[in-house]
Amino acid sequence: MPKIFAQFCAVSSLTLAAAASALAQTPAPAAAGHAATVAPASCPAILKQTFKRLQDEAPQDLCQYAGKVILVVNTASYCGFTKQYEGLEALYAKYGSKGLVVLGFPSNDFGQQEPGSAKEIADFCYNTYGVKFPMFAKSVVSGKNPNPLYADLIKATGKAPAWNFHKYLIGRDGKVITNFGSKVTPDDKQLVGAVEKALAS
Repeated sequence: MPKIFAQFCAVSSLTLAAAASALAQTPAPAAAGHAATVAPASCPAILKQTFKRLQDEAPQDLCQYAGKVILVVNTASYCGFTKQYEGLEALYAKYGSKGLVVLGFPSNDFGQQEPGSAKEIADFCYNTYGVKFPMFAKSVVSGKNPNPLYADLIKATGKAPAWNFHKYLIGRDGKVITNFGSKVTPDDKQLVGAVEKALAS
């Protein structure tokens, strides 16, 4: 092999090796704003739970919402606050692309205002209010044996739901930020402001 050609090949090999090494050490680019995918290892403790989806009882790992701002709401179909479904869906539609997710947990705890089956509740939510945010199977959210997520929320805030449509706000880091009573509507300035602040964090 001619001396000049051999030197060229050696330099080329070194250049390619250096480029490959640099590429391997370069972190993958994050999605705009915040990463859409969060590694399981970064899932906060409060989300390391599984609940059945309302419409088909398929198990849902809450870790899929890690990295998002989460508004958790206990719902009921026959309550004076039921019309808040409309506002919750509007909030989800407006801020969902920015990282907000609303999680609905139907419960018959208060006034027996959620007596229906899973199918009846799902049909009501979709047909009456066009609900598209995630809804989970009916469960207990208060008293001595609330579901595990609500037990954590109550412990973190010192505040248990007193009625239907109580709201808990969880930040991207999995820490509970605050909670809002049933009378605080989804379009309330205080609630919206808290959501926007959490999304900007």
